[in-house]
Amino acid sequence: MKKTYITLLLFFLSASMMLAQTKSTQKADKLFNRFEYVSAAKEYEKLAIQEQADGYVYKQLADCYYHQFNTREAAKWYAKAVETAQEAETHYRYAQMLKADGNYEAANEQMKKFAQLAPSDSRAKAYASNPNYLPSLNSQTKLFDATKLDINSDKSDFGAMLTHTDELYFASARNTARKSYAWNKEPYLDVYKSIHNNGTFSEPTLVESINTKFHEGPVTLSADGNTMYYSSESYNEDSYEKDKSLNARFGQVNLFKATKDGNGWSNSTPLPFNSSQYSTSNPSLCKAGKTLFFASNMPGGKGGNDIWKVAVNADGTFGTPENLGDQINTAGNESFPFIADDGKLYFSSDARQGFGGLDIYVIDLKNKGEAKNVGKPVNSEKDDFAFTMNIDKNVGFFASNREGNDDMYKAIPVCGVELIAMAKDTKTNAPISDAKVSLIDAKGTVLGTRNTNVTGSTNFAVECNKNYSLQVSREGYESNTFTVAGKNGGKIEVETNLKPIEIIITEKEIILNPIYFEYDKSDVTLQGAEILDGLVAVMNEKPELTIFVKSHTDNRGEDKYNLRLSERRNKATVAYIIAKGINKDRVSGQGYGESEPKINCQDACTEEEHAQNRRSEFLIVKK
Repeated sequence: MKKTYITLLLFFLSASMMLAQTKSTQKADKLFNRFEYVSAAKEYEKLAIQEQADGYVYKQLADCYYHQFNTREAAKWYAKAVETAQEAETHYRYAQMLKADGNYEAANEQMKKFAQLAPSDSRAKAYASNPNYLPSLNSQTKLFDATKLDINSDKSDFGAMLTHTDELYFASARNTARKSYAWNKEPYLDVYKSIHNNGTFSEPTLVESINTKFHEGPVTLSADGNTMYYSSESYNEDSYEKDKSLNARFGQVNLFKATKDGNGWSNSTPLPFNSSQYSTSNPSLCKAGKTLFFASNMPGGKGGNDIWKVAVNADGTFGTPENLGDQINTAGNESFPFIADDGKLYFSSDARQGFGGLDIYVIDLKNKGEAKNVGKPVNSEKDDFAFTMNIDKNVGFFASNREGNDDMYKAIPVCGVELIAMAKDTKTNAPISDAKVSLIDAKGTVLGTRNTNVTGSTNFAVECNKNYSLQVSREGYESNTFTVAGKNGGKIEVETNLKPIEIIITEKEIILNPIYFEYDKSDVTLQGAEILDGLVAVMNEKPELTIFVKSHTDNRGEDKYNLRLSERRNKATVAYIIAKGINKDRVSGQGYGESEPKINCQDACTEEEHAQNRRSEFLIVKK
């Protein structure tokens, strides 16, 4: 149903479609052009299983399933369609359906073809600039937890918005007494309301005063709850385009305004910038009530549906709609805007680099940042859309068809912290660019690695109240590890300053952080490898340098066992250095067991003190 509200009743026929129609496809084409995709698919399939099928029939059949978001059937027929020459958009849609089924490798092949056919398209440019974007999306810190609402029906339910008085409004096709809509054979949408009480929702009821025999919803309300803006259809105003050849009337989704009247709504009026030539839908009113955001394919956009805004004047009049520009809109479809009280705009797009189908994005309009994919579990390989957020109650809502139907989900924010690492040279205080910074959790797992920018900084999104460490390295500098104490939200700025190599070589030793080992293990850890890479850098810069490695254990275990364990650690350390290209004649070593503790705590050692004693150190034999 969400596809309906992105492309509902747009009256167009492409030139390629008109040229490819034949007498055998007349019946199917008429149904397709009337947006009766379920019936049209049946007619095209009759042709597809006969010998009359060609690239046009396969493409039309695939498009029928694309508009119903039947990903597997759409992909099946797009695969046949692209065996013949097709326009760029067909390859793009095929890629979207493949992504929605998790087939990213095949989707990339179709995106390559799309980019070749339409190199100037913003979607093609985005793909070409970063074709392997998925790993970074998957590694994002989780922003929300998601749970499915128990008031969903077996029909489409979406557009949930919670008011400050605990009323949840949403759009639903659950009213089976209603006439079915030919697009997908579901009833027309109505607006429903449910009452939220301590995490539960009452049985939804119809908002009788604004529902008509056409589609209604989603809605947005003013902060005082007295004004509602909602999507409905231009048929309510007798506004539509006739097509005699199709025996059809084509209307548009339009925006309407209503005012509170006791327990209901009255004075429903269309907004002045509605038109029978384009759609206006999915409204969202800012907290102050002075700006209304909405989706539209009106002239002046970037392509498909775009996000727009319009001033709401004190006298009830409206300004001129403004397109929100390239930071948000693309050549594809952007829809379902929602402006939160903190100035963040959430919206859905099928043209940005996401997991598949529609994904939800957020952009901070106050600080003019970049649009960011909100990540999993809110986004999935399917359509995810209609995100709303109640800041005061710290809860959001969104819709997804990940289980087949459009269903509503609750989004609970995960407390997050922005961790900023700032690397400088300890000798000159100059920022160190291109330093490698690894984020490590309390279990020693590397969560992600990034390089510092020209100002010597990089940042990570981390969870609240959790301790982390930062492993920082750069050629020509001593690697180091920095501990980060947890915080309940906000920012943490950590100075990750590094010593240049030339100031850490003394007459007797190389002053690097020791190489620490896990309990009862001799393998070089990832953190240890970072430090050893710094040692290798020292030895490459000083070819006359010969070193002796001393390896140690903590005091747990028998003396003989610890001596053998320290020898294994020593061999692992020396082997790593040699494997990095250092001549074996320049590295030697010995294990010392527990005989030379760094911290002489004997039987009262803490776990941290034990860890400090499990180490390898480096002496200079020849300089």
